[in-house]
Amino acid sequence: MRSLPAICCLATMVLAGCTSDPTSPDPAGTPQARPTVTESTGFFVEPDAPAAHQVAAWKAAGREADAAALRRIAESPTAVWFADANPGYRERARRLVEAAAAAGRTAVLVPYWVPQRDCGGHSGGGAPDAAAYRAWITDLAAMVRGHDAIVVLEPDAVPHVLDGCVTGEAARERLALLAEAIGQFKQGPGVRVYLDAGNPGWIKDVDRVARALEDAGVRAANGFSLNVANFETTEANVAYGTAVSDRLGGMPFVIDTSRNGNGPAPVDARDAEGHWCNPPGRALGPAPTTETGTPRVDAYLWVKRPGESDGACLPDAPPAGQWWPEYALGLATN
Repeated sequence: MRSLPAICCLATMVLAGCTSDPTSPDPAGTPQARPTVTESTGFFVEPDAPAAHQVAAWKAAGREADAAALRRIAESPTAVWFADANPGYRERARRLVEAAAAAGRTAVLVPYWVPQRDCGGHSGGGAPDAAAYRAWITDLAAMVRGHDAIVVLEPDAVPHVLDGCVTGEAARERLALLAEAIGQFKQGPGVRVYLDAGNPGWIKDVDRVARALEDAGVRAANGFSLNVANFETTEANVAYGTAVSDRLGGMPFVIDTSRNGNGPAPVDARDAEGHWCNPPGRALGPAPTTETGTPRVDAYLWVKRPGESDGACLPDAPPAGQWWPEYALGLATN
């Protein structure tokens, strides 16, 4: 979820951010249009998501304007993350896809528990070993099988191999685990899998990215994902994704547009970490849709839940993945 300056990866969590190369020019580009919530997206809106609870709480407290602004998030479909093996994760996945099916919608899920996740950064953790991950992903895939769902698989996992955070046998094992995970989710019809490939500001060599995706089994998936928990513009992602796709025979991809409405923060904001970790002044991006109008782009998705922290990188910022209502409000009103 970040692009790393020179050597190491400071990560983030259950939706981290990403840094851009601090030596590169500001890629912010032009602000993008505010999203509109429509009933034709086809993606499932989780009714009890944190934003929905926050809207109710602010209405009760008399914060009517803030509640109205936050409704833009509460009424938009966002991905649901699975980032641990705590008891109940199987049932949570089953209830999600069944609720989506009952509503005639498609659930979007993010498995995020690969061993050595996030290289010990804000979102560090993951499965203790390969055997635990295999068992977990097998269970998760079984719960989803037979339903319409989109799976954005393991944000950052492939780029962290390319940037040197995961090396040697651990890197080879990771790529094998990703290929096995794709196979698990693709055993039945209905599930579309997109293997994460980072963002335009991270690994600039698209040939390396394409080769690593192939090593991780992307040919058996439906495509790859970009910009998860990052802020790079949609235009930058389309250009980058198309270049990667060219190396993969025209493979489709999806883009996380949850927070890229104003593009990325300047590279000198606070420090390198401040470029991707809860930067101020960001905004919601284009609404989730499959009608992208762009060849090879299967969908714009809100993969990162707008309003969940990237990490405790500011005095008032909660840990990665925790709901932060005031940051959510900023995204909805900028």
